[in-house]
Amino acid sequence: MTDEPPLRRRAAQRRAGDEPHSRPASAPVSETVGPDPTPGGPVPLLTPRDGTPAPVETPARLAEVVARFAAGTGPVAIDAERASGYRYSQRAYLVQLRRAGAGTALIDPLPLPDLSALDEAIADAEWVLHAASQDLACLAEVGLRPRRLFDTELAARLAGFERVGLAALTEQLLGYTLEKHHSAADWSSRPLPESWLTYAALDVELLVELRDALAVELERQGKEKWAAEEFAALVASGAQPPRQRPDPWRRTSGIHRVRGARAQARVRSLWYARDAIAARRDSAPGRVLPDAAIIAAAELDPKDERTLLTLPGFGGRSVRRLARVWLDALAEARALPDDALPVAPAVEGPPPPHRWAERDPVAAARLARCREVVTRIAAAHTVPPENLIAPDSVRRLAWIPPEEVTAETVAETLRGYGARSWQVGLIAEELAAALVDPA
Repeated sequence: MTDEPPLRRRAAQRRAGDEPHSRPASAPVSETVGPDPTPGGPVPLLTPRDGTPAPVETPARLAEVVARFAAGTGPVAIDAERASGYRYSQRAYLVQLRRAGAGTALIDPLPLPDLSALDEAIADAEWVLHAASQDLACLAEVGLRPRRLFDTELAARLAGFERVGLAALTEQLLGYTLEKHHSAADWSSRPLPESWLTYAALDVELLVELRDALAVELERQGKEKWAAEEFAALVASGAQPPRQRPDPWRRTSGIHRVRGARAQARVRSLWYARDAIAARRDSAPGRVLPDAAIIAAAELDPKDERTLLTLPGFGGRSVRRLARVWLDALAEARALPDDALPVAPAVEGPPPPHRWAERDPVAAARLARCREVVTRIAAAHTVPPENLIAPDSVRRLAWIPPEEVTAETVAETLRGYGARSWQVGLIAEELAAALVDPA
């Protein structure tokens, strides 16, 4: 196990012209993996090596892709584009794949919502994703579920890289720059512009090469088994939909300004009215009615359309057309009996850390000692503290320690919270010592 920061060296030198997007033959091949040392700097990656493929939209073309990828070799790079900020759902609106011997495919899951045949064709391969937790659920919706994966973002975190975005890593490790200006586009729109399709294809163009470079770095640092455990955990749980939060309306931005149960009832009523419209339209809730508008109406409680439309966020034409919906929601909250008003939710687990000193000073001191242990060990192994152990696990452990505090009981408790073996092995003993109150 090395505690050095990540090296920036290639796994093996390639001759000029051997790389998938080769630099000019006159340019020397550098041992560094960072930005190209030639005067031109990093090489912009503007087009896929095989050109931008047309989206696959028919069963016949999908069958061709399935056959192609089944005959391919090695890992499969895979990515998905959603329309967050535009649509209510988090479904995939484009699926991109690349494999040696198969090339790149862009699949439109709107006319092809069942990709289980493709899943079967690549079931035995390792899937390479970047920030896999963001895409696994929407891929599962169309029948794509990895049995093995490599997450390049998570690998970079474990290897100690400070910048772990796809563009940053591709530039630092491979010497190519990626444009990311379409990352927040409305991928539900049709037809997709050619420039968007090129962007989508480039997202998987060098993903396998990036995986190989990161695998070398993880092995150099002795962290390949850590990564294997993390990737296995993602495979086991990553495709599950997010856990539904109780009282999701309480996450309305600005709700901390709303005072009193009756005003909170107005937030709740407006939130659910908006959510029903957003779900029916498949539109992002904030595009139906901004959070700021909900808060403004909850604070003022307007009783007529004229007053309502003077509030911030209610001036848009589509929002004005729904004025009766918003007024009815406010009237509904106004009519609630006192026993139907929102009450403070039951807190699961420990309280927020800033309240520990007041609630339990001894526990607050335990938490401070535990955090110091996590920070120190994380720094020693060049890994972010939150990847060394989930902060919530540390809080739960410090709030209610095992009845008998030993390295073994702490390890068992952490495993119960979902910690992996490599994490437990690094921190259980020192956390056990930190949990013991000093005399």
